[in-house]
Amino acid sequence: MQHVREFHGLPAFTVPPFAHAAELPDPAAVAWRFQCGPYESDEGYEACWERFVAAVELEKVRAIVLGSPWYDSEGGGGERCLIEQSHRLTSLEAVFLGDVEGDESMISTIGQSDLAPLLAAFPGLRELAVRGGDGLDFPVTGHEELRVLRVESGGLPPEAAAHIAAAELPALERLELWLGDDEYGGGATVEDLAPLFAGTGKPNLRHLGIQNSPVQDEIAAALASAAVVERLTSLSLSMGTLSDAGARALLHGQPLTHLELLDLSHHFLSRDMMLRLWTTLEPAGVRVHLRGRNDEDEDLLEFGDAHGRYVAVAE
Repeated sequence: MQHVREFHGLPAFTVPPFAHAAELPDPAAVAWRFQCGPYESDEGYEACWERFVAAVELEKVRAIVLGSPWYDSEGGGGERCLIEQSHRLTSLEAVFLGDVEGDESMISTIGQSDLAPLLAAFPGLRELAVRGGDGLDFPVTGHEELRVLRVESGGLPPEAAAHIAAAELPALERLELWLGDDEYGGGATVEDLAPLFAGTGKPNLRHLGIQNSPVQDEIAAALASAAVVERLTSLSLSMGTLSDAGARALLHGQPLTHLELLDLSHHFLSRDMMLRLWTTLEPAGVRVHLRGRNDEDEDLLEFGDAHGRYVAVAE
């Protein structure tokens, strides 16, 4: 995992220590990134935030990225500082919670929290990205403006996955969930995602990513007949344990030729099945991504399932 360089279509600008207002960019031109650590400074993150609030015209800020130490193995809940300034952050469209690199904290231990207060405080929020699943929940009945939701996790709590699947998000266009391994807090099932697969509550969804899952074959089998697939332009089942059984279920299910992209990267498919996917879907105009796994080390296979399969991101 790496720090984001761009978010919400804006370049990420890391708030420097003890900066003067004249040295800062246009508040609306960047995604303001808070990361206490790259600089030699004794300034704590609370002091950094207070200085930012005093120096920047918050009413113009469109995107904020919160990193360490707000979100790491020791923390979480940094969205409270945003909520406290919601009366001034009137143009805020996008928030990234947990922009933490691997050498700062393992993804499975990045602390998160209940996201309902944040969404309630910002009814105009359009994009929400979250890295880490420890303590995460999403008990939200609905949000009218959210268009992009991405949760990167080595273990997404099943209750959070179920709440996201059931939420009424009428404007949502892109949804990406990294389910992760049950040994790191994951364990979401097809049943948890049933409302999502049924196509309820998210009528404008065009991209769906159910990724990094140890039950990718079961998910593929469910999606083979899921109503939500008909309205998608792209589908990602990447980063998981997809085998020939799951790919076969997709090919034997409803037509996928309306898709522009089918991403199955990091898979456990045979060469014959890869060829079958290409020859079936590519002539119909579907781009099929079948990039192999980045690491074929046998030690990793020892930590996989009974067939030696493993997800791309766990700890």
